[in-house]
Amino acid sequence: MLNKREQRQRRAKQTRARIAKQDVARLTVFRSNLHIYAHIISDDGAKVLATASTVEKDLRTQLGAAGKGGNAAAAAIVGKRIAERAKAAGIAQVAFDRSGFAYHGRVKALAEAAREAGLQF
Repeated sequence: MLNKREQRQRRAKQTRARIAKQDVARLTVFRSNLHIYAHIISDDGAKVLATASTVEKDLRTQLGAAGKGGNAAAAAIVGKRIAERAKAAGIAQVAFDRSGFAYHGRVKALAEAAREAGLQF
């Protein structure tokens, strides 16, 4: 019997197999209880091209008190930042890799903010 983390990793593996066939950079999301992280990884998976998270110092001061990185508003800010950094790196289209997390709450907020900021997926 698989535990919760192993089930998520199994789902993530299936998603990444489908994304690998697309030959496009992927926007990977990881969420913990306190923070959310977003990385844009090259199509061959060898290099991280852009990154944004709630642990960045300037974003933490913007969010205020400790522990405020684990909400949808913080995820939306991270989504906007990752889209801006992707554009700066010359990336316009990505595949969204939610890492086995449900497309709901913070993951959804990050994705929608990235789309609004001009990232296509």
